[in-house]
Amino acid sequence: MNRIKSWKVTHKNLTNMLFVLPLLVINITFFAVPFVKSLYMSLYDWPLLGDRTFIGIQNFIRAFQDKKFLHSLLFTMEYALIVTPMLFLVAFVMAILVNQKFRGVGIFRTIYFMPVVISMTASADIWLWIYNELYGVLNHVMLAVGVIDSPVAWMHLPKTSLPAVCAMVTWKMAGFSMLMLLGAFQSVDEEIYQSASIDGAGKIQQFFRITLPLIRPTIGLSMVISIIGSVLAFEQFKIMTAGGPSSKTQTAVYYIYQTSFGHFKFGYGAAMSMILLVILAVLSYFQFAVMKDSTQ
Repeated sequence: MNRIKSWKVTHKNLTNMLFVLPLLVINITFFAVPFVKSLYMSLYDWPLLGDRTFIGIQNFIRAFQDKKFLHSLLFTMEYALIVTPMLFLVAFVMAILVNQKFRGVGIFRTIYFMPVVISMTASADIWLWIYNELYGVLNHVMLAVGVIDSPVAWMHLPKTSLPAVCAMVTWKMAGFSMLMLLGAFQSVDEEIYQSASIDGAGKIQQFFRITLPLIRPTIGLSMVISIIGSVLAFEQFKIMTAGGPSSKTQTAVYYIYQTSFGHFKFGYGAAMSMILLVILAVLSYFQFAVMKDSTQ
């Protein structure tokens, strides 16, 4: 009897392991192995051709002395601080609107989510056309209504290039955060609202005293995903600004890309990647700590 029971437990454990195995293989192949390899490379002067030389932490010291890398980090943080609340606020309002019960609400949900399925490359090209100073829709409309007197080169001016990219990213990614928040809104039990109404709580009180506290973990997760995406920004700036004007819009990932695959300094690029990974981990931990549900 004990043998049969033991065999069933073993069989169940093996079955569970088989379900976990594909994800485990993917994580080891695409995260653990590249991470170890990058950490190993960061300790070497690793050229494209020729012998690699062990230099210890010299690449890390060099990174903290590299003004271009430090500037790219500061710009990346500036971009993240602008686009994250911008994206979240738009997504939050959209989630509230499509959480209502009215005919055709599904159509609006689909329309709001549609930009998410468009690739970042295609989205950047679409908005480059909108921003074009010669035939762009934005300049045409603003000239027609008298907001501007002459066409604006949106992507070539330091003051307008960053907001222009932020607007594109918000348009593209707000639907994803909206979907997460919509799921959180709909997960709140209606009986809680009914009980609150009986106790005399109005809609505004219910929103701030019930809805927001209950969806707080989802808000935190949404913000963390947005922060990570912002810190890892690459395609939108490479396509829309190419890091210009005068490297003013060069993100950390873009600089690492240029260093590694433009100048073939793979060891130095790996070291900067490790620094960026640590920054991401700290930001994610801090944000989860701030947004943690105190009732749990």
